[in-house]
Amino acid sequence: MSATHPGQTLATFAATLRLADVPAPVLRRTEDLMLDWAGSTLAGKGSRPVESIARFWQSQGPASGPSEVLIHRCGSSPLVAAAINAAASHVAEQDDVHNGSVFHPAAVVFAPALAMAQSLGRSGADLLAASVAGYEVGIRVGEFLGRSHYRIFHTTGTAGSLAAAAAVGHLLRLTPEQMGHALGSAGTQAAGLWEFLRTAADSKQLHTAHAAHTGLAAACLAADGFTGAQRILDGAQGLAAGMSSDSDPARLTDGLGTRWATAETSFKYHASCRHTHPAADALLAVMNAHGLRPEQITRVQTLVHQGAIDVLGPVVDPQTVHQSKFSMGTVLALAALHGYAGLGEFDAHYNDPATVDFCQRVSMTLDAEVDRAYPARWIGKVRVHTGDGRVLDGRVDEPKGDPGNTLSRAELEGKALRLAAYRDAASPAEMQALIQRIWGMADWPVVQRLLG
Repeated sequence: MSATHPGQTLATFAATLRLADVPAPVLRRTEDLMLDWAGSTLAGKGSRPVESIARFWQSQGPASGPSEVLIHRCGSSPLVAAAINAAASHVAEQDDVHNGSVFHPAAVVFAPALAMAQSLGRSGADLLAASVAGYEVGIRVGEFLGRSHYRIFHTTGTAGSLAAAAAVGHLLRLTPEQMGHALGSAGTQAAGLWEFLRTAADSKQLHTAHAAHTGLAAACLAADGFTGAQRILDGAQGLAAGMSSDSDPARLTDGLGTRWATAETSFKYHASCRHTHPAADALLAVMNAHGLRPEQITRVQTLVHQGAIDVLGPVVDPQTVHQSKFSMGTVLALAALHGYAGLGEFDAHYNDPATVDFCQRVSMTLDAEVDRAYPARWIGKVRVHTGDGRVLDGRVDEPKGDPGNTLSRAELEGKALRLAAYRDAASPAEMQALIQRIWGMADWPVVQRLLG
């Protein structure tokens, strides 16, 4: 199969990428992203939907195996471990996000890549290269599918299946032709709809579990000679035809080998949907600049892009902690009242009377400048009205965690420690050992368990 179309060019890149091709800063960022993912995964321990997914997948697989289920400190098959770890890492709403694709790569890349690397006995260098391949493919597929796709489909569930296939396929050392088949089989199984937000359903964790295990299965099938659609992305009845009205095939191969989308990925600061972060940061900036207390604020108008309205708009009366993370009003209320919308703040205060009262003072308005910039840039703009008649405008061009306002390694370590402590998933000593292990992953002769 020759690289005669963008999808196959992307598959060839994923199959032939070598660690030496990747600049050192990108590799260091990949290590940062893996630590962030591990902490997010551990924070999923005890979550009701995650444990339900874990019970099901573990009932279908071996009781032991080479691949680590982080939240349960046990091993199983790669398929089982990938699904459970992918679900666990997406529930705390602390996993990473790539702005331009509106895609959360870590959950659907590291979960299957780690599981397969452990099963195959691959090196840390192999895992690093495979993870970069997964990020580069998944991000470009998300960008290709465009804004119209994201309005209905959860891109992490759809593009995520191809990201997982690329990462696992790289570890399986698929040929370019086989990788094309793996992406074809992954793409035909791509799924994930936003409707779950309207009723606080558990589907978001199922999306990442499904993407991880279908991508892994697609790569393994390709290694066994199973064929997939050659033009699953841009074919007449492919993903774009059915799921997008503004797809751009040029995005699939944009800067392959020179533009490293992995390094463009953002870390989450607040424990909520990323669409809420720019406005939360802008509100905090106004409050800090003017010494405002929450009770002095009568109204907050958030000036947002259409994607924020599409995803957050249906959540008008959040009924669960997880649903409240998709409520602009709740997130801004927690930020205003507590200075930070973190895991503990959501658990303890998401439905407090003070939170609900502030939430009702928050509105969303489409802003032309913010919407034009999105998704390449996520600008935060707010207009804050006070009881004494002032109207104060706030703006943040790069929310905390974006590449231009990123988290340092010390901040990432602190975040990972907090996430692991959230439900006592790992002790500080265990996490310190895990942190050092990840910082040295390029030198691992064999990928072993992260938690020993």
